[in-house]
Amino acid sequence: MVAPDTGALTRGCGALLADAAPLLADAAPTRISIAYMTRSSWKTWLALTPALLVVGILFGGSLLYGVLQSLGYLTIIDQRELSFEAYRRVLSGTGTAGREFWPSLAFSLWVSTISTLLAAAGAVILAVLLSDYRRPVGRTELLALNLNLAFPHLVWAIGLLLLFSQSGLLARIAAALGWIAGPADFPVLVRDRQGFGIIIDYVSKEIPFLTLVVLAVLRTQAAPYDAVAENLGASRWQRIRYVTLPLALPALAGGSLLVFAFVFGAYEVPALLGVRYPRVLAVLALDLFVNADLRVRSEAMAISLLMTAAILGVALIARSIGRAAR
Repeated sequence: MVAPDTGALTRGCGALLADAAPLLADAAPTRISIAYMTRSSWKTWLALTPALLVVGILFGGSLLYGVLQSLGYLTIIDQRELSFEAYRRVLSGTGTAGREFWPSLAFSLWVSTISTLLAAAGAVILAVLLSDYRRPVGRTELLALNLNLAFPHLVWAIGLLLLFSQSGLLARIAAALGWIAGPADFPVLVRDRQGFGIIIDYVSKEIPFLTLVVLAVLRTQAAPYDAVAENLGASRWQRIRYVTLPLALPALAGGSLLVFAFVFGAYEVPALLGVRYPRVLAVLALDLFVNADLRVRSEAMAISLLMTAAILGVALIARSIGRAAR
């Protein structure tokens, strides 16, 4: 009988273990990490449960209340029959709200679109000027951007009203210097039918916000590419066109959609800087809701829910753009 070669067996087992070690090392941490992530996610959801319950009950109750009232369920006037009559009156241009719905929708889209486009363009220009990879953004610039965000939109609108109205500071200064005959001759920049005062407020408030969004991308991603493009002979415009804009576009698009949704549904600034006609949809809906005729409250709720559906659609588009960017 031939004795087994224990040395060969030992070497063979050692070789097999050496080959299997990477696989075992990769598999074990994977199972451990999956189990840890599962436990961690459950703990996170359990910790968020009280807050989610409060928000869900409040939001869900308000949404159900709005849907029922938009369908004509108004117990305050003993009206309990459900129908889509309010939506029909709103969309067909009849009834108290219908006569003003389509002009208000067009005005809301005008203000939201122009404000978003101007804010996005200004943010790109400002971010490009501040994103030179040779010089980091200074504290003064960041302080100026964040200081603007610290002011609420309503406070900012009051400041613009005191500054740009026909009885405001600029009008009085121009009249004192003899540039105009009197404050009443100052150009109408706020409370105008074109909504320029509302647009000025939103553009001046949203440019810093979008600038910070774009800078966050450019300062972390664009600097190496920008340096390589410059070393390869690219001009300043070519670096902006082929490096800066493609990198900033996903974040800018997502942020711009959020700005559009915010402006489209905002109430305070249009109520302060706008005119009686045309009005944005938010102002129209609230005025109908507090109307003495309680029968038009269903139309107010119908307008509010139509606005909610539009804003949710924009939010879903922004989320899709963010996922695609990541």
